[in-house]
Amino acid sequence: MSETKFNLTRDLEEAAEMAELLPDYLIGNQLYGSLGGGMFGSGSKPALTVGALLLRLRRLRLLESHLSDAQRQVLDKAEQDHQRAQQEWHVHYEEKVLHEANSRLDAMRTFFDECAQNPRQCAGLYLPEALRRTIVQEILLAMESAHITSAALTAKVRELDSLLRRSVRPSEFVWANELIPAYAPETFWWLYSRPPVVT
Repeated sequence: MSETKFNLTRDLEEAAEMAELLPDYLIGNQLYGSLGGGMFGSGSKPALTVGALLLRLRRLRLLESHLSDAQRQVLDKAEQDHQRAQQEWHVHYEEKVLHEANSRLDAMRTFFDECAQNPRQCAGLYLPEALRRTIVQEILLAMESAHITSAALTAKVRELDSLLRRSVRPSEFVWANELIPAYAPETFWWLYSRPPVVT
């Protein structure tokens, strides 16, 4: 998982490619688009979604003191591409973010079922769920900025967070330490938590 071995340059390259492909993705039917060919991207590339792009854009901006001038220009363009696509295809954008947030939250239910059936596996299954929940949070932050509301999504987040809080205990930050400045523990508490190891 790229968040446990973070590479700023790779994050920027992925954000730039996602932002460039965003208009075609928004008007397409797939929830998970691809970068560089293939169903879920090529090789180790992540899938293209609005949430995956938002994840990168926000943290890159917060970590921009580590970027060169040329890299900042790439980030500026990626943000402009995102903004333009969001404005031009705002109905599609809203549909995609709501679909993605709900889909990621629904996928987390499998994790809770697996933890209930086999508590020993729970700790080893956690990192993908932490990423899912973080991407949902990025979507929620973007929805707030864009004045997009969904009572059903808010209720689902509350329900899943209640399950998540019962499944984890406070821990060290679960991703690479370079990312700590981008993730306040008050907002992203699940990144400072883990399921207990059951022996």
